[in-house]
Amino acid sequence: MNAKYAKGAQRRTGKRQQGVTLFGLMFWALLFGFAAYLVIRVFPTVNEYLTIQSTVEKIARANPTTVAEAKLAFDKQKDVEYSISSISGKDLVVTKENDRVVVAYAYDKLVPIYGPVYILIKYEGRSR
Repeated sequence: MNAKYAKGAQRRTGKRQQGVTLFGLMFWALLFGFAAYLVIRVFPTVNEYLTIQSTVEKIARANPTTVAEAKLAFDKQKDVEYSISSISGKDLVVTKENDRVVVAYAYDKLVPIYGPVYILIKYEGRSR
């Protein structure tokens, strides 16, 4: 009986074990946690960009007659939309292409990560 037990124990210990070690688990948890932290910090800026883009599209569809009218329309919409804080009407570039009004913009956003560490995101867009 002892020989059988020794043979079975040898077979079991010779098998390679699978799974995650504690250090591996901590590494992946820190990596996913940091990625989630970055997403949480960057998401409001992406939301602002999408809001600005939809506002610019709406203004261009209205086909304003003057540049000042387009900028004023953006400022009025900015007062309604709480998420637009990076640019104002004076930052817009309003041109006319093929009898259509085109509104363009560009701005930078600094996202603080920790202490002196920031992420710089450059946003730009234009109406279609």
